[in-house]
Amino acid sequence: MSTQNIVRCLLDEAGTTYAEQSGISMANKPAPLYRLLVLAVLMSTRIKAELAVSAARELAEFGTPQKMCDATWQQRVEALDRGRYTRYDESTSTALGKGAQLLLDTYHGDLRRLRAKVDGDVELLREKLTELPRLGPVGADIFCREVQLVWPELRPFFDRKALAGAEKLGLPTDPDRLAELVEGPDLARLAAALVRTTLDRGLAAEITKAA
Repeated sequence: MSTQNIVRCLLDEAGTTYAEQSGISMANKPAPLYRLLVLAVLMSTRIKAELAVSAARELAEFGTPQKMCDATWQQRVEALDRGRYTRYDESTSTALGKGAQLLLDTYHGDLRRLRAKVDGDVELLREKLTELPRLGPVGADIFCREVQLVWPELRPFFDRKALAGAEKLGLPTDPDRLAELVEGPDLARLAAALVRTTLDRGLAAEITKAA
């Protein structure tokens, strides 16, 4: 059982990024970057990733900070409820409205301005992201993990959940060594797959068996 076989099977089985699963076509453009940020906010709470993904799809109609601000609090709540994100719907609606306004005020609604401001400093990026309501260190890690697809200066980015998945599969837990197993654009896919390995108790066994 080779490391390369494990990685190939892992990517085949679980290598869809959470952004892609949410219907986001990732690009270094304001709208998809903002939708990814919303997804990171939704995934920050103690809730199943599938529910966060479902809610992110429902919130796609408010896919820019301006549209999120223009939506009423009740409209945001209803979108979250359609995505079955009912446990935190009211507080999240408030946080999304405040966060969107903060992005408009600080970055004119364009996260590429934040990218330029931090100039490749990952820790500074994480710090700035956590200034947004409801986006703590976990949410900042989720954003960085997924955005490395289009912001290559962040590569390789593997958070603790991804590295825990690597350990379960017997893969390197050093980010640089782990990154050597795939091409750069596949790092976000590998990171997402490793997170799923951490969250899904049976996935590691399935991958090991298939490899």
